[in-house]
Amino acid sequence: MIIRVTRERSVAGFTLIELMIVVAVLAIIAAIAYPTYQGQVQASRRADGKSMLMQVMHAEERYYTENYSYTTDLDDSGDGGELGLNDGGASAGNVLSDDEFYEISASGCGSGIGECVQLTASRRGAQQADTECGNLTMDSLGNRGNTGSAPADECW
Repeated sequence: MIIRVTRERSVAGFTLIELMIVVAVLAIIAAIAYPTYQGQVQASRRADGKSMLMQVMHAEERYYTENYSYTTDLDDSGDGGELGLNDGGASAGNVLSDDEFYEISASGCGSGIGECVQLTASRRGAQQADTECGNLTMDSLGNRGNTGSAPADECW
């Protein structure tokens, strides 16, 4: 009599199909989550620009109370008539936001720089991709706006 001994083979690991399903599920989750993440990052960078706009507008109002006029010279270049803010390497007369995602510039609005000033926060670097809100604007009359496709209320 011959007795055969058979051993059962234990299977450890995953099949190729199981691994492909996991990869597909992860790809779907990433495709949904990444654009949302990018939108939140852009919104947090927008806060950097809004904060600097507010800071510059406060400095403009202080300047106005002393000189009865606003100024377009925001930096501390020492050429007179400026707000004395640290330009951080911005273009002449402009200043950069704290995290350098926006460059703030000033121009006259309405009847000129003596009566009204408009500040513009222009996107820089990685924030250039924010086409939803674009550049942010604020004037001394309290008007806020943006150059992007989204309504100003969503950007402010």
